[in-house]
Amino acid sequence: MFIDSHCHLNFPEFQKDFDSVLKLMTDNQVSHALCISVNLRDFPEVLAIAEKNSNIFASVGIHPDYENENPFTVEELVTLADHPKIIAIGETGLDYFRLTGDLEWQRQRFRKHIQSAIESNRPLVIHTRSSAEDTLKIMREEQASKVGGVMHCFTESMDVALQAIDLGFYISFSGIVTFKNAIQLKEVAKQVPINRILIETDSPYLAPVPFRGKTNQPAYVRHVAQALADLRGISLEEVANNTTKNFFELFKLAVPCK
Repeated sequence: MFIDSHCHLNFPEFQKDFDSVLKLMTDNQVSHALCISVNLRDFPEVLAIAEKNSNIFASVGIHPDYENENPFTVEELVTLADHPKIIAIGETGLDYFRLTGDLEWQRQRFRKHIQSAIESNRPLVIHTRSSAEDTLKIMREEQASKVGGVMHCFTESMDVALQAIDLGFYISFSGIVTFKNAIQLKEVAKQVPINRILIETDSPYLAPVPFRGKTNQPAYVRHVAQALADLRGISLEEVANNTTKNFFELFKLAVPCK
């Protein structure tokens, strides 16, 4: 079985025929998925999907690209996380690629998310783009290692991966690892310890080969797993077993379906 550790099932792309998304997951042996929150306005939609489907979990948090969100307190985020289907805080982090200028607000929001994760005892889902140095610095300063988490849709260097692993984090690979030009990332994917790897789609974005350019969905996570198996010279079953085990070891509040 495979687990999609990061997807956005509440996005408009899935609203027309959600049942077919779930069926295709089953057909492709994708047993569970983690639906990720990107803002608090739409968080009720994320939670509702998790409540309705026993094999889908949810997170709560605000993506760093959402600049104009209302202020929130650590206590408010902790309260929202107090639900059995909320297994993580995020997605949070830093993004210096899409936004420029004084991004101190991003760093302060990231700190609040880490504090909320520690207080709610839930791991973090971290987004970092063109900001690895500051991301790791804040993770250390706020003691993110107390709860650990995952560096989602990883595209950084092996050095960044090892620093994150030293802080108790997992490395999640997306469909990017199947792209022909992702040469450096493929090398990283060969080297990250298998007991620290997760797989994801980040759907509806970043569909893996052979679906590149189309709407991504959780069923396609098996193609990410296959790419990792090919790169590492191991079986697809070994990737599936390890990434599933890793998911439930990280997200301890996730109760697997029977």
